Amino acid sequence: MILLFNKPMNVLSQFTPEGRWRGLSDWIDVPGIYAAGRLDRDSEGLLVLTDDGRLQARITSPSRATPKTYFALVEGVLGDAALASLRAGVTLKDGPTRPAAIEAVDAPGWLWPRDPPVRFRKSVPEAWLRLTITEGRNRQVRRMCAHVGLPVLRLIRWSVGGWRLDGLAPGEWREP
Repeated sequence: MILLFNKPMNVLSQFTPEGRWRGLSDWIDVPGIYAAGRLDRDSEGLLVLTDDGRLQARITSPSRATPKTYFALVEGVLGDAALASLRAGVTLKDGPTRPAAIEAVDAPGWLWPRDPPVRFRKSVPEAWLRLTITEGRNRQVRRMCAHVGLPVLRLIRWSVGGWRLDGLAPGEWREP
């Protein structure tokens, strides 16, 4: 079984809540399934869940290089050097990243309001990026963007492999 879930902001990628953070059990009551990978508490978007251990391992294995696409609202001006660095791969504290497919985009038309809203500062420019990575290190997209001077204000995972978020509102799930 496979479920696609649009994980809201401030929800953990586990079924058990911790402290003030809600878990997946608030939305999904299907026994025997587990998240195939993580999505940080402060990130939103597609979380793939399955009861198939082999599939879970394939999705999360770095050697499989499963592509994951994100939309990121970043703070700052998108310079050619920053984008070129991300496309080539950057060196983080835990080593070099694989190259990322990246492009500047308009705010997605399917975007939902975030709770809490993203802070807005008139004097600081913002821009949207679409990034595809083939690794899944802890907070990788946020760390890569910060490394090139583009802190992430909002991060939404759009796809994992061939699965996409299409048509799922925050907190909704479906079988593909």
